[in-house]
Amino acid sequence: MFRISVLLWLALAQSAIAAPASILWDKWTAHDRASEQTVDHAVWDAFLVSRVQRDASGINRIAYASVSVADKAFLADYIASLEAVRVSGLNRAEQLAFWINLYNALTVKLVLDHYPVNSIRDIKPWFLAWGPWGEKLARVENEHLALDDIEHRILRPIWRDARIHYAVNCASVGCPNLQAQAFTAAATERMLDRAAREFINHGRAVAFIDGKLVVSSIYEWFKEDFGGSDQGVIEHLRRYASRELAGRLADVRRIDDDRYDWRLNNAY
Repeated sequence: MFRISVLLWLALAQSAIAAPASILWDKWTAHDRASEQTVDHAVWDAFLVSRVQRDASGINRIAYASVSVADKAFLADYIASLEAVRVSGLNRAEQLAFWINLYNALTVKLVLDHYPVNSIRDIKPWFLAWGPWGEKLARVENEHLALDDIEHRILRPIWRDARIHYAVNCASVGCPNLQAQAFTAAATERMLDRAAREFINHGRAVAFIDGKLVVSSIYEWFKEDFGGSDQGVIEHLRRYASRELAGRLADVRRIDDDRYDWRLNNAY
């Protein structure tokens, strides 16, 4: 009985941790719209261009085992350069690119630091942790930050843009693709739209199985960001769906199931 109770508690805890609430972090709500300061993401861009590989099924992967010592050092230096930025002094567009790139660079570095692993969930700061998302990995403007802080206390509540979910990558097969270029203030809008279309029109995001609609668990975990209901999610999907997929979704009123593949997005 005790063992069953513990397992049930773990299941409930993991379910809750998988989708933390969107809680605004007040210190970064103000944006200096007049600022012309920019952040150099060239090192991260070069890493992505050289290391991200698209497989035959359309999933972007990284050959973690082949990342050189020099590339790991460049990645660490890039993250250190972001930590030195006074991000509150950037304009809104620069801030968005900054936080997306920092999140993704920290995730890749985290995997590299613990490689080999079969899943990012195998990386745990403590035994019962759901994964590494609560671990403090960077320090920006004297604030120690975890991946959860960046996603759920900064990106989601400040921008309130569901497309954020297609930009931040959790190093998993089921996740929207890690883009093969760095986000920049000038390109972010275009990249977010492209990433949304790319994911939604892939079978790991939306599929019909035995006539039933099965979607990525992202749409269940973060339903509040997609309209707060099955119909809201479906309308979001139709917005970025191909003509064929939009047609299939036209008369659908509910989501029947969801799924997610936590295997590492490794290129073997």
